[in-house]
Amino acid sequence: MHDSPSGRGISREPARPLHGRVAVVTGAARGVGEALAHSLSGAGMHVALLGREKATLQEAAASLAGPSICVECDVTDRDALADAARRVEAELGPASVVVANAGIAVSGPFGRTAAELWQRVIDVNLIGSANTARAFLPQLTATRGYFLQIASTAAFGAAPMMSAYCASKAGAESFALALRGEVEPDGVQVGIAYLHWTGTDMLTGIDDHPVLEALRRNQPRPARRVHSPTQVAQWLTRGITRRAAHIYSPPWLRWCQPLRPLFPALVARITRRELHSHHRETLSAPAEVLGAGGQADWNSYRVSRSSPSPER
Repeated sequence: MHDSPSGRGISREPARPLHGRVAVVTGAARGVGEALAHSLSGAGMHVALLGREKATLQEAAASLAGPSICVECDVTDRDALADAARRVEAELGPASVVVANAGIAVSGPFGRTAAELWQRVIDVNLIGSANTARAFLPQLTATRGYFLQIASTAAFGAAPMMSAYCASKAGAESFALALRGEVEPDGVQVGIAYLHWTGTDMLTGIDDHPVLEALRRNQPRPARRVHSPTQVAQWLTRGITRRAAHIYSPPWLRWCQPLRPLFPALVARITRRELHSHHRETLSAPAEVLGAGGQADWNSYRVSRSSPSPER
């Protein structure tokens, strides 16, 4: 509270509301997570980068301007996340901003996707988000902080050949909406970010996937544009600064919310035509983990599953 020249008290937002506060970003080794860590650090935050790829994570943390730590952590491992939360609080202080960004995707027919791989997408994108919230909620309650769930326009209209990803993002959106009502009385705010086409390695080779290429080709020209992780991180940072309930990347997506009931039918119409044209080759293609980050997670997961359990 500051006094104006007239003597009346007026409330003003601090010039740098994020400065000196602590942010946690999962999936921070590359892509949007890495770009967001840079953007939040540039806004004066102390940043904890969580991710699976230790060397890449350390490289990202070392490039930040402000104080940071990196923690190699699997968001599906509750014990590891609890340890990460304790380390963040001990080394940087309690988190004021937590971004559940970690995510992987698989492209391919449901029937040709190994059940374990399909579930891994759900575990990382949905269960991992809930685990992240659970681990850091005590800190966010203490700081009256902000939890941001990274969702996607995949939650607007489910696309064939991306069943696990679409289901996980729709679930993550619903989780965040439910959590919002529970934690708001404690002063914790929950935001949901809807990302459209973003130029991460997950999107590399999208034109080689007939259904995804058709979806993009049939969208209006502005909607086809692929935005850089740096640009997306700037939009996210603005929303985090405002503690926004919804963040749209790009911003015009907000006008699509009232039209959401139409999207499933539109997506189905486009993809049905494409699947009929490429039925045999598309539906016989093996499932593919998209992007280097997703591949690194899947490889680490398989190694951990094949390793003998330590004797107790």
